[in-house]
Amino acid sequence: MNSRYKTLPKSFKLQHILSKSNQTLTKSFASSSTPPSSSLPHPNELTELLHATRSPKCLGRLHALLAVAGAVSRDTSAVTALVEAYLTSGSPGSAASVFAGAHRARPTVYALNLAVRCFSAHGFHRELLDLYRRARAFCGSDNFTFPPVIKACTAVGCLRLGREVHCRVLRAGHGDNVGVQTALLDMYAKAGWIGASRTVFDCMAQRDPVSWNAMISGYSLNGCFPEAVEAMQEMQQDGIRANASTLVALVGVCSAVGNLEAGDSLLAFAMKCGVLADESLGPSFISMYAAFENLYSSRLLFDLQPAKDLASYNSMISAYMQHDKWEESFEVFRLMRRAGLGPNLVTVVSVLPTCSDFFGVNLGDSVHGMVIKFGLAEQLSVVSALVSMYSKLGELDSAVRLFCSCTEKSGLLWNSMISGYLVNSKWDMALDTFCRMQTEGVAPDATTVVKVISGCRHIKDLRMAKSIHAYAVRNRFELNQSVMNALLAMYADCGELSNSCKLFQKMEVRMLISWNTIISGYAEIGETEASVRLFCQMRQSGLQFDVVTLIGLISGISVPEDAIIGESLHSLAVKSGCNADVSLANTLITMYSNCGSVEACQRLFDSLSSRNTVSYNVLMTGYRKNNLSEEIVPLFHQMVKNEQEPNHITLLNLLPVCQSQSQGKSVHCYAIRNFFGLETSVITSAICMYSRFTNVDYSCKLFNSVGEKNIIVWNCILSAFVQCRLADNAFDFFRQMRFLNVKPDAVTMLALLSACSQIGNADLAGCVTALILQNGFSGTLNVVNALIDMHSRCGSISFARELFDSSVAKDSVTWSAMINSYTLHGDGKSALDLLSMMIGSGIEPDDITFVSILSACSHSGLVDQARALFKSLQIDYGITPRMEHYACMVDLLGRTGHLDEAYDIVRSMPFRPSESLLESLLGACRFHGNSKIGEAVGKLLIDSCQSKSRSYVMLSNIYASAGKWNDYEWLRLNMEAKGLRKDVGISSIE
Repeated sequence: MNSRYKTLPKSFKLQHILSKSNQTLTKSFASSSTPPSSSLPHPNELTELLHATRSPKCLGRLHALLAVAGAVSRDTSAVTALVEAYLTSGSPGSAASVFAGAHRARPTVYALNLAVRCFSAHGFHRELLDLYRRARAFCGSDNFTFPPVIKACTAVGCLRLGREVHCRVLRAGHGDNVGVQTALLDMYAKAGWIGASRTVFDCMAQRDPVSWNAMISGYSLNGCFPEAVEAMQEMQQDGIRANASTLVALVGVCSAVGNLEAGDSLLAFAMKCGVLADESLGPSFISMYAAFENLYSSRLLFDLQPAKDLASYNSMISAYMQHDKWEESFEVFRLMRRAGLGPNLVTVVSVLPTCSDFFGVNLGDSVHGMVIKFGLAEQLSVVSALVSMYSKLGELDSAVRLFCSCTEKSGLLWNSMISGYLVNSKWDMALDTFCRMQTEGVAPDATTVVKVISGCRHIKDLRMAKSIHAYAVRNRFELNQSVMNALLAMYADCGELSNSCKLFQKMEVRMLISWNTIISGYAEIGETEASVRLFCQMRQSGLQFDVVTLIGLISGISVPEDAIIGESLHSLAVKSGCNADVSLANTLITMYSNCGSVEACQRLFDSLSSRNTVSYNVLMTGYRKNNLSEEIVPLFHQMVKNEQEPNHITLLNLLPVCQSQSQGKSVHCYAIRNFFGLETSVITSAICMYSRFTNVDYSCKLFNSVGEKNIIVWNCILSAFVQCRLADNAFDFFRQMRFLNVKPDAVTMLALLSACSQIGNADLAGCVTALILQNGFSGTLNVVNALIDMHSRCGSISFARELFDSSVAKDSVTWSAMINSYTLHGDGKSALDLLSMMIGSGIEPDDITFVSILSACSHSGLVDQARALFKSLQIDYGITPRMEHYACMVDLLGRTGHLDEAYDIVRSMPFRPSESLLESLLGACRFHGNSKIGEAVGKLLIDSCQSKSRSYVMLSNIYASAGKWNDYEWLRLNMEAKGLRKDVGISSIE
């Protein structure tokens, strides 16, 4: 039990006093208008009770008794006790009201000092500054007022107000006070102004150990390790011996700069000085070794401590938590309980995340019960941690119930509830909670604003984003670095990079995270030159880059033209020693794959000393982007062999490259066995995989397995039906989708258009067109292109041309779709005229356009035009002919009897001709009676597909037409020897 309860006299029974007081008050007020103050407990007794109570309800009743006794207006000790009690319960607003009510007249400096000291001790720094602003107009300040006020400016990051207070200190003549000077140098150091901090330090006439420790800590905080060591040496030369606080500051900087050797030296120095047993130094060394990922040394230090206090247990628990060692962390907690130590707020706040991240809701409920048992359930910091735990576990209702059960809600509790909504993707609820927080009189702090800005980033609500920015400016958050950096990222994510840049230019102090944010913003939108220019400006300002800077720069390089910049940044990473970071290496692999350098990806991947799941995933993605799908499955086997756990990204890379249905089923089964639940994206990818192999039943079963079906899932099943040429099923499912009030998007319309093209029904095409107009997709270029194609396939070439002419924006796909429409209708002349219009409009035809126009020439017999186009394909437009281009030319020349020329094209092809191309030429040879070329083409066809009887039959027919019966008999015998039979003819007429 807490010692403060042991000192209370036995006569102090709160319920007895309160019930007695209530009875006395009732009788007295019934008989007289004068309060019966003589029958109330003495104010000193009530004041002592204030120190013992933890219940907000009891605190309110004690406040009422003190007010009736008149102690609130005349007893400074009672007012101070009330202020501290309200602050202990997490109610700074009530504490400020008590102080303001007690000192309606001019408050004394002594009373102000007591109040600011209480606010500072309980961490309510923003409320302290508000109290100081109101009180300084009525009373002065002394050496005891300024240190807590300066500390509050430091805590809220308000450097401007801190400098104003510094001026007030100098005007009031308190600039020589050691405590005030120490607070000032600490403020400047924590604001990053280490030069100003040193100036204040050099002006100090007298320096005590606290001043030296503050200066050393300032150097440590700003990463100035040599200066920190030098300051400690100067301190010893001044005859002041280093104590545990001095070493604590230096231990922190060892972790920050990554100097393990210096940390080992400090440990040896601490052992030599005999201060290692200090209650603050031991935990600091435990945390330091944990920061170096040396948990063995941390645990060794912990185990060697002769007497372990609560701080040691807490730091060991936190050390394990930092490295996601949830089981070990909870085991140390169990050791602490076996040692008879009860948890405090730090313990509970450290242990609760293990429940949300590893153990689950059952253990979380057990810890919650322990919290109630030890009387910590009414502590707002604990309630906040519980709200956070339940939110992360998905138990949002439990979190809301806990939140609503608190009558007095602190800023921390509001922040936890807002975070809970954000974790569960309830963006609107998070913003509503932020508004309700203000209506209930709780002032949001910088953490609140940062969380709300995060919500705006996710929903990309620019109007709300600007409102939050205005709120931040009105409430003087513009000097808070965290808020400003969050605003920078928010505007960048909302596509308002110009506003982000303006905000960046206005920042007084630009920290590394600010530079990283603005550089990443430009890199994400592909402005590589701008991001590199900002990087150079950052280097010129004297700021050293880190791994995050390089990742932001490299992630923006996605085209081959910027490969040289990427290689330069890779060289810089190697030179600076950042290339060992696996996240940076993964970003480099992505960059090289985007630039088309697969060999560089492979070399970089092979050179990695440590690979994680992301490393394998980015290389798989690189293979897919560069059409090397055959490399993905072997890489997956290597990944599993090296004991790297695949995730849903791995599956999304595997499923689209499965070469057979059995292989796809294997991947699907692996996912079911090894994943607790498949994400929706994996299920949709599996639906697409099965549809490629025309397994509609499996696609439907997967579709039905999804609980809440969003528009992506519906689009996926519609596309599956279209791919399997089940257009009627696609329309049936679309009707179900509309019945369930799922709003279609442009992808839905494209699936319906493809389905309608398969059916070829003009009336249905008109209905789909009306649906597109009704839903406002008539301005979407992809939809317009599909509409043109659909109407042409449904026989309405005139309406297709009207759609084409009415389209304001036309890309190469639009022109190709209209040209292909004329091709389908055998109108080669109109297709050629349209091609001339396309070139005249400044749009160059692509390879697909040439397939359409050559096909149109083939169907119309336009040989000369086709020859000219095929020639210009390479010479004028630099397009390498594909199989489709050669097939169109061979088909045209075969149709028109130019068999020698067609055969010359076949022989000149840089790759093996396709089966359909050879069959087309062979059919032309039979039609035109050219057995010589037909025999040569037939032999090529038999060599390329020996297992098909159709090739043998076509060649044997040519031999029969030419009267070459010996060759005919030999071919038939060869066909029978291979076990091939002619396909039996069938009739579609019953």
